[in-house]
Amino acid sequence: MRANLPLPVLEGVDPAELPLGALAEAGEPVVLRGIASGWPLVQAGVRSAHDAMAYLRSVDAGGPIQYSFGGAEIEGRPFYSADYTRLNFDVRRGVLAQVLEEIATTLQAPRPPTYYVASLPIERALRPAFAQANDAGLAKQGIDATASIWIGNRVTASCHFDTPDNLACCAVGQREFTVFPPEQIDNLYPGPLDPTPGGQVVSVVDFERPDFDRYPRFREALANARSAVLGPGDAIFIPGMWWHHVRSLAPFNVLVNYWWRRSPAWLGSPLSALHHAMWAVRDLPAREKQAWQGLFQYYVFGPGERAGQHLPDAARGDLAPFDEPRARRMRAMLLGRLNR
Repeated sequence: MRANLPLPVLEGVDPAELPLGALAEAGEPVVLRGIASGWPLVQAGVRSAHDAMAYLRSVDAGGPIQYSFGGAEIEGRPFYSADYTRLNFDVRRGVLAQVLEEIATTLQAPRPPTYYVASLPIERALRPAFAQANDAGLAKQGIDATASIWIGNRVTASCHFDTPDNLACCAVGQREFTVFPPEQIDNLYPGPLDPTPGGQVVSVVDFERPDFDRYPRFREALANARSAVLGPGDAIFIPGMWWHHVRSLAPFNVLVNYWWRRSPAWLGSPLSALHHAMWAVRDLPAREKQAWQGLFQYYVFGPGERAGQHLPDAARGDLAPFDEPRARRMRAMLLGRLNR
């Protein structure tokens, strides 16, 4: 599988002046070469995988972690069983030092088992010295981001989307990112909503061996795909809702990523709203469903001010822009109705 278009690249960006606000407004994925090249973890990984592991052990907080383990037969692709009713890997608990030791034994293996520590919260799992020395500087821009670390051997994260904006920094090894705009969802053949390999719905297409007879629209997705390979110190900005397929290419790979929302934390979850709408609206008779589509367009997807613009300000209620007190009242009302 190869995407037709390369991702745009910014070279020579000052790590202290990342243009994240402008990138978020533009709403397009961009590769930022070398912005993390000064990190101690990156420099250790350039020397060797063993040096990178030694550095991680030196900042390990020692607490329990969760990781995925799959046999050699899954070929580094945490996914589903053939009938999609269960996952093809185990979720295990351990400590980081143990997982690193086990990965170290696979570095020369031609067909290793799969080890994948996914989205481990840095604040909880590593000592403060790690974040202080390996930092993309988002807080200096007023961005309240959640920082996570991803550790594993050759692993493929099946194509999925995340709702927040994402800055993903390749710290050790190499990663290939292939991204798709949100409107390609129909051509990517999303799988079950539950269970999922990593929390988000994923494309069921095997990107390395696509079955175009079974998934013919995937050709259209590929025609709209963009890709790039990130080396140590490189990063990619991925706007929320963009689909991305990620392959770790080296025997040992580490990614540090930052997620943040540009909307207030007190707003509700769009994914929860989607699930509620599927439950309440999707299976209605066609005529009712069409009528509700019009209501959603009027109240939700149209201009935010339209539904209440003909009313006095004091009478708009929930038709007015939300603030935190109104959001809390709405949440309480919804919880009350759902619990009846």
